[in-house]
Amino acid sequence: MMVGSSRRPMAEINVTPLVDVVLVLLIIFMVTAPFLQGGLEMDLPKVATRGLDVHEGLIVSVRADRTVAVGNRIVALSGFEGALARAGASQRPVFLKADQRVPYGVIVDVIARMRRSGVSSLGLVTQPPVQEKK
Repeated sequence: MMVGSSRRPMAEINVTPLVDVVLVLLIIFMVTAPFLQGGLEMDLPKVATRGLDVHEGLIVSVRADRTVAVGNRIVALSGFEGALARAGASQRPVFLKADQRVPYGVIVDVIARMRRSGVSSLGLVTQPPVQEKK
């Protein structure tokens, strides 16, 4: 009979592998996040407003030369509704980015086409104005 046996089950959890996995995932997200922000280069109107979180939705862009893009793919205006349907625009929010040099009539036409294709949530993307330092 052994008196004072020191063999008991270990009641501690080893967290080192968990920390390693979390750090690897953090590095992966930090590296891939800048690539998710890509898009077309545009000169957006500068308006003082609170920002929108455009990560969840579909971005529709109208460039200065009046070309329209759904996501990062440029589409012809005649196939615009079909491109919206393929991108699932009726099931998620849509954000409209338009160059400030695009005429108002073109923007209204694009918005009307989006409404006809079933877009229910539409946001307009702007840039905050540059504050002058005193």
